[in-house]
Amino acid sequence: MMFVIEFFLSIFIAVIIGRLVSKLKLPSILGWLIAGMILGPHALSFLNQQLLDATLYEIIVHILECSVGLMIGTELVWNKIKKSGKAIVLTTLTQSIGTFLLVSFTFGIVFSLMNVPTYLAFIFGGIALATAPAPALSIVREFQTKGPVTNTLIPMAALDDIIGCVVFFTTIALIAGKLSAGKMPPYMIPLIAILPLIIGAFTGILTGFLLKNTRSYTNISFLILISGILLSSGMGFFINYFVLPKPMMNFMLIGMAFSAAFSNIIDEEQLRVLMKMFNPILGFSMIVVILNLGAPLDYHLIFGAGMFTAIYIISRAIGKYFGAFLGAVITKSPKTVEKFLGLTLLPHSGVSLVFTGIAVSVLKGPSPKCAAIIQGTIAAAAVINEIIAVIMAKKGFEWAGELKQIGNTTSSTS
Repeated sequence: MMFVIEFFLSIFIAVIIGRLVSKLKLPSILGWLIAGMILGPHALSFLNQQLLDATLYEIIVHILECSVGLMIGTELVWNKIKKSGKAIVLTTLTQSIGTFLLVSFTFGIVFSLMNVPTYLAFIFGGIALATAPAPALSIVREFQTKGPVTNTLIPMAALDDIIGCVVFFTTIALIAGKLSAGKMPPYMIPLIAILPLIIGAFTGILTGFLLKNTRSYTNISFLILISGILLSSGMGFFINYFVLPKPMMNFMLIGMAFSAAFSNIIDEEQLRVLMKMFNPILGFSMIVVILNLGAPLDYHLIFGAGMFTAIYIISRAIGKYFGAFLGAVITKSPKTVEKFLGLTLLPHSGVSLVFTGIAVSVLKGPSPKCAAIIQGTIAAAAVINEIIAVIMAKKGFEWAGELKQIGNTTSSTS
């Protein structure tokens, strides 16, 4: 009972802080992140570590992460993306791989001058290339953004997660092998990226055919959709905790694959009606996922951030911005995509903290000094970068002229 009370009271507080922040014409998500930090174990400890580690809490968050994935997957309808598919793939590659190379190169120079093992630079690069899609998508939803930047960002979020997993786990496996520290089996590298897609595609195809046969019965179709989400997240949870060597499943990617599969099976009108019914659940899911993103962040680290944190934030931002710019120029994308897409790709902390935990577990035995550098740098960067990134992502959409209405920010959380 206490768990339920604390959980829903935390959500209520997050909504209130989000609305207060929105009065300043800033995204509500910034308020949700701040609420997470205030309520988390490093401040008031209302959302204490025991609650965050509770199995029931993890199950709820994973289901809601899967639900948030529907916001991306339902936009991956083939008829919508076939005209710009090549441009999106190429731009995703330039901004993700470009970020990996720039951050790795920058830290490689710094570490070589400081007698720090240079392999650590590639771990920083592997962590840096990933983008956390939930913050930018929350802005898309809250401000009802519409235009070339939004149309590029949404499908890119799915591809970016896949590339991020492949590059990071390949890098960490090679370094772990070199250090002989719990070397990851080679077959695990592709599985980390492919498993969520397989789970989501399987349940999504099954759900799609069931939905297609019940399109005349809206309430039944909605129940089938909810059942599909529960089945997808349940399969993901089982594999994550009982099959994989350590929990590393991307549940949002499961939701993306699940919704992309059924969205390409049912007709456009049925999809529109289902997503309209699902909208309140999606809004609730966004709040909880962002609140959970903020809870582990320690605001004290802002005051202790050092040179490595500054280098990481700046080099990653440059890689994301100019990588997206280069891809947009090569593919002759609209000017707004060239100028502002990179700003919407700056949010990072959820994925970065997961990757950091895995890197630290690999390094703490053979190289505890390197593990401490990674942990301290990324933890501080997660707090500082996320606050700046949310503001800049919103500005990116605003400068691109894609905000439907500036100032009316409470509709999505009502």
